Amino acid sequence: MTFTATILTLYPDMFPGPLGQSLAGRALADGKWSCEAVNIRDFAADRHRTVDDTPAGGGAGMVLRADVVAAALDAVTVGDRPVVALTPRGKPLTQTRVRTLAAGPGLVLVCGRFEGFDERLFDARAIEQMSIGDYVLSGGEMGALVLLDACIRLLPGVMGATLSGVDESFETGLLEYPHYTRPGIWEGRTIPEVLRSGDHARIAAWRKRQAEIDTRLRRPDLWERHEGARVQSPSGAQAKKDDR
Repeated sequence: MTFTATILTLYPDMFPGPLGQSLAGRALADGKWSCEAVNIRDFAADRHRTVDDTPAGGGAGMVLRADVVAAALDAVTVGDRPVVALTPRGKPLTQTRVRTLAAGPGLVLVCGRFEGFDERLFDARAIEQMSIGDYVLSGGEMGALVLLDACIRLLPGVMGATLSGVDESFETGLLEYPHYTRPGIWEGRTIPEVLRSGDHARIAAWRKRQAEIDTRLRRPDLWERHEGARVQSPSGAQAKKDDR
């Protein structure tokens, strides 16, 4: 099954963009996924191809018109694919959601611009609103590229090693442990002895501990959720009980 991506955008030349390179580019050439960019402006009804208008009630900027975006969306064969609008007002993207989307038939992505979408678009169409972070970009295209890259790398046969997508940050609720490689000594700094020991059990324990330390220090929000999930599980509850 080919993962099919359709992107509704005012800038179709941005796709596949960087997704035409590296792993995603090879997967695209091999037919593991496909990419179609639809120009929203083609569905404007006036001779000026107008896609936006001033905000109702006043204010700065312009707003994408619901009638134009809906016309573009209605022209797409959606099928079983989720329709996702990239917007700062959406739910944060997570690795769990990425895995679910990557296991499906593909995505229809709607890229916002200006001040965003006329809210009636979401009342009238089944569209999931998604954000890639708590910051503002010039448009949804960069968010669409991020989301697609996160999904494409998980498609069967895209990554070389089958475990590459499993032993990573966020997959277990923790940040990934630190990595080292040759040379063994660089600017007076050595690779930790445990990683040179050949003792796989010690290495696994060290990596788990480092992942926990880094998550607790760098992302206390992730650590809090991880600890909460661990307490919720039977084994976690027992572990907490045994610690007392």
